[in-house]
Amino acid sequence: MSNEIVLQVKDLFVDFHTYAGKIKAIRDVNFELKKGETLAIVGESGSGKSVTTKTLMGLSAKNAEITGEILFKGQDLNKLKEEEWVNVRGKEISMIFQDPMTSLDPTMQIGLQIAEPIMKHHKIGKKEALEKALDLMKKVGIPNAEEHIHDYPHQWSGGMRQRGVIAIALAADPEILIADEPTTALDVTIQAQILHLMKELQESMNSSIIFITHDLGVVAGMADRVAVMYAGKIIEYGTVDEIFYNPQHPYTWGLLNSMPTTDTAAGSLQSIPGTPPDLLYPPKGDAFAPRNEFALAIDLEEEPPFFKVSDTHYAATWLLDERAPKVTPPEPILKRWAKWEKRKEVKSNG
Repeated sequence: MSNEIVLQVKDLFVDFHTYAGKIKAIRDVNFELKKGETLAIVGESGSGKSVTTKTLMGLSAKNAEITGEILFKGQDLNKLKEEEWVNVRGKEISMIFQDPMTSLDPTMQIGLQIAEPIMKHHKIGKKEALEKALDLMKKVGIPNAEEHIHDYPHQWSGGMRQRGVIAIALAADPEILIADEPTTALDVTIQAQILHLMKELQESMNSSIIFITHDLGVVAGMADRVAVMYAGKIIEYGTVDEIFYNPQHPYTWGLLNSMPTTDTAAGSLQSIPGTPPDLLYPPKGDAFAPRNEFALAIDLEEEPPFFKVSDTHYAATWLLDERAPKVTPPEPILKRWAKWEKRKEVKSNG
């Protein structure tokens, strides 16, 4: 991974105008993506993950009002007209969607679906494009690819279909690949294979990945950095080790505590009480306060700023204010912190 920044999102707001009123779906989101990096964006359903990525692809609904900057190669994607997106979407930035069956055209042979973006973006003929499509099918691990290039989606298993969707996304050699919960519909074994495949392809192509998921466990071996979203905002971000072993926001604690590990005793998984807020009427102060057992009085009045934990780790929680009382996090988090301190000690000792 290099330090070259390929994408910058600045002060991004997305509002949806509905009959019920204005839904403030994305509220002041900022992040950057480096070349060759995997950035995971995690959070519960409704936290704003998919809205963010669809906005990056220019796929927002017609009732969306978008402000802020999405900077890619010196241009603000938020200012592009639909006809200008043709030269970016699929070619420069591509997307893998959650359900491969709805991402594929059931009436079209999969080989042709992979070849289509190759013909469109590389301006080559059908025969040469199909040859490249066959190479891609082999690269993503389709067994006996020659025998399956003329198959239709219903003839493939879920794992094969997802590999086909990945091949389509990679067809035009995009610089950024957005994966929106690409393994949710797959069983655990196939899920692991797809994640391993994506990591291998990224290393061979030196592409950047934005990986969307509600499951922190999925990104443990996948991400370089993690951004945690809640109620349309990023509330904590840092390296994957910092988020897993040194989490600072109570919402991140809750996500980690709801994730099973080899140490988890039967029946001991904890869920986060309550539900996310209605973004038609965003709450005053910290949106997570009503669900936060560690909430302070100020959480109900003022939205917390980002507090610096390290040069790479920031969290928006008043618990990090020097005036805040010290709280005792849940026991699983304390164990993670102990592992973190041990890791740092081993690292410092060489």
